[in-house]
Amino acid sequence: MITSTNNDRVKQVVAYVQKSKARKDGDVFVIEGMKMLREAPVLQVREVYVTQRFLDKATEEDKEILWRYGAEEVADDVMKKMADTQTPQGVLAVVSQYHYSEEEVLKGYNKDDEGAKPLILILENIQDPGNLGTMLRSGEGAGVTGVILSKGSADIYNPKVIRSTMGSIFRMPFIYVESLPEMIKKLSANGINTYAAHLKGKKSYDEFDYTKPTAFLIGNEGNGLTKETADAATEYILIPMKGEVESMNAATSAAILTFEASRQRRG
Repeated sequence: MITSTNNDRVKQVVAYVQKSKARKDGDVFVIEGMKMLREAPVLQVREVYVTQRFLDKATEEDKEILWRYGAEEVADDVMKKMADTQTPQGVLAVVSQYHYSEEEVLKGYNKDDEGAKPLILILENIQDPGNLGTMLRSGEGAGVTGVILSKGSADIYNPKVIRSTMGSIFRMPFIYVESLPEMIKKLSANGINTYAAHLKGKKSYDEFDYTKPTAFLIGNEGNGLTKETADAATEYILIPMKGEVESMNAATSAAILTFEASRQRRG
């Protein structure tokens, strides 16, 4: 059992949790909880840590999974030091990062429909980790086949993003790109229609046909899309709102649009 918070392995995990650069250098990210560990692809898992408190209540199935990974037992205070949550669940793992190609994201993959046309989320300067994680989670539910992020967006491997994805991080192809306008041009050249969620849109989002290859552009929580990126889209679209509400939460907007596409594609 690891009982010291000064242990080198413990300090390394703490760095992975707290620092984007450490995660990048180590090519890893950190997950917490048995549910996430069950969903993680076996070959991606590098290290697993568990507390005796968790083992005392664990099912035989959970114990079998933990021992299969050679889980290292740690003291409660050590787990609290390593974890990003205030009340750790008692299981933590270090997992290899994913590296998707542009082609994989553009082609996309929907496990429920291998012939599904691309349905892509393009995210510009999304800063809130919870928003980003929620977009991946709701995107998977709506059949999104890939996510494209600007370099100015939050680190997708931030622990708060990972928690918000509820496992979708393991299944959603994504890439970061230097220039969204250039990428949007490339999508158009590949026959993918691009729609910018924008307050200047003249038509409601539900007036368009999303059964064709589609990408939705969602902008920064406070400032929306930059003009250059929005103008590169095929169309501006509007989410009509009543009352005195001026704008929609970025994750909510993404869910509304992608589930409308999902509804249309169900026929």
